[in-house]
Amino acid sequence: MFSGIVEEAATVVALEKENGNLHLTLRCSFVDELKIDQSVSHNGVCLTVVKLPGDGTYTVTAIQETLERSNLGTLQVGDLVNLERSMLMNGRLDGHIVQGHVDQTARCVALTEADGSWRYTFKYDFNREMAAKGYVTVEKGSVTVNGVSLTVCNSQTDSFEVAIIPYTHEHTNFKTIVPGSIVNLEFDIIGKYLSRMMEFQK
Repeated sequence: MFSGIVEEAATVVALEKENGNLHLTLRCSFVDELKIDQSVSHNGVCLTVVKLPGDGTYTVTAIQETLERSNLGTLQVGDLVNLERSMLMNGRLDGHIVQGHVDQTARCVALTEADGSWRYTFKYDFNREMAAKGYVTVEKGSVTVNGVSLTVCNSQTDSFEVAIIPYTHEHTNFKTIVPGSIVNLEFDIIGKYLSRMMEFQK
């Protein structure tokens, strides 16, 4: 379980395909604190640490389904990936409840600077059946974009906006997102549960 508060934007240093899987090797400042089998969120995708070679890097593996549902398959060496270690149960929930299970991707369709902050507009494929199950955004609700917990603005049927403060812009890979960029979305799990329960009231 995660909170959507990114700790660091790590650098991809190697990519290795093996059948339908992709092994991603990254470099980050807290690699010495990681251990094998530990869960770490990568652009919002929960992946397990499988290798710690001791050279300041670590490796995780993404399976085919993950690659099809997220933007991890588009990564290249040198790209930045938002990292968050799993949430401590005795800590503050500074973001919102994030599972690390990406629902789908979205495309950045607009970016504007707003006197020191940035507004991004993201558009995603709308599916009415999935929307009925809670896979939608709501005004002032929570959404996870590339692992970052954000508040929704201008919620539309198949798009929404988020406002990014300078700190988030500098310390995540939002500084690399431009119109055309593909990002990972995780819709609010509470909305999904409520939608599911409402199905049984019909």
